[in-house]
Amino acid sequence: MIDLRNQWTAAVIRLLLATMLLGPGVQGASAAAAEAAQPDVVSIVTLGDSITAGYEPGMNLSSKPYGYAERLLEQAWFDGKRATLGNYGILGLTTAGFRNYTAAIKDSTAITADSIQPGIADPRLDSFAAKAAQTKADIAGAKLITITIGGNDMKSLLLEAKDLSDSDLKGRVQELLTAYKTNVTAALENLRAVNPNATIIIADQYQPVPQLYAGQSYAKLMGAAESFTQAADSLAADLTRSDAPVLVAHVASRFASKEGSLSHIIADSDFHPTQLGYETIAKVFAELIWGYYRVPTNSLTPSASQRPMTIVVNRAELNTPNKPIVWGGQNFLALADVLKAMGASGKWDNKTASATITYGGRTVVITIGSKMIQVNGQKIAIDSPAFLQKTGKDVKTYLPLAALATGLGFDVEYSAQLRTAFINP
Repeated sequence: MIDLRNQWTAAVIRLLLATMLLGPGVQGASAAAAEAAQPDVVSIVTLGDSITAGYEPGMNLSSKPYGYAERLLEQAWFDGKRATLGNYGILGLTTAGFRNYTAAIKDSTAITADSIQPGIADPRLDSFAAKAAQTKADIAGAKLITITIGGNDMKSLLLEAKDLSDSDLKGRVQELLTAYKTNVTAALENLRAVNPNATIIIADQYQPVPQLYAGQSYAKLMGAAESFTQAADSLAADLTRSDAPVLVAHVASRFASKEGSLSHIIADSDFHPTQLGYETIAKVFAELIWGYYRVPTNSLTPSASQRPMTIVVNRAELNTPNKPIVWGGQNFLALADVLKAMGASGKWDNKTASATITYGGRTVVITIGSKMIQVNGQKIAIDSPAFLQKTGKDVKTYLPLAALATGLGFDVEYSAQLRTAFINP
């Protein structure tokens, strides 16, 4: 668990976040029906620097990042949520640039490299400027805003620490901390002006240089990181409200003494998380929000190419007596397993060789061999038809899972990295 004062505090925070992000608890059949009618949607916006962007050395404009933000989206799916992600991490962004960027978003003013941060080199900045209105709308509609910022402020310290006396280092750290608190506080106030109610979680600043590399500077750098953590805790305490929390994800403690395996070290100025590092950051955020971090059981298989497909339906990983079949690039489940997994009801018609499945006021009719299904009487084309599969003496009806789930009003998402399909009401 993250570094909180005690288990009671952690439990209270998780309960508060669960209420705010996931909706109040409900009881009884009428409440369950209301939940079915109103899907549980969590809109996530991630802001900040290259760690938010998911950058790793060697990436280019065509690279698809898989950082902490993308993992956080998966965790929302694991938790049974319909979740969306708007990732607005900017490479090289400092706290001053973050302040300027959020001010431009708040005021709907033009975004340019010079107005945000002179000399910033993110080649995607023009695209961020072009979608400023969408960014503001995403922030305004977000239930959760997560932030990583401060690493580019602290980067100079990584180079200077070994040459500074203790008193000079203390003064330099204090200078950086003052700017950090001033800029980040202003940025959070800008975000609050756009969205007064979202939960905001900001990561503290971890120290990425391993002791073997830093030598005698290691203790100094760790002390500086601890000061940044205290600054993050202090500004969060000043800005948090019971109805709109500002919290700190204590990432720094998870990197301590493990920097070598959690960070790429390409050059003095290029310290970015490895995939294990990004997973570590995601765990801190997820544990703070939901109290856990999940991976599918297939992740225990060493080779990704050998991992079977995992299907998670409304938080539960399917473990059915009739294993899913992949055909035509689609996942198929036996009819009985579909009904059980989705909590739906259904019947089989031998005359028409069709299955009728109902859930939440929706009815889907799927006919063996047909590339059309009926959803509430309307015909919809599908890629792969249902089929009959003989297993021993039994003949099972296998239905296209994604088409059926969509027809019944479920949300269907897929993570290629986890080889996992998420189906949520």
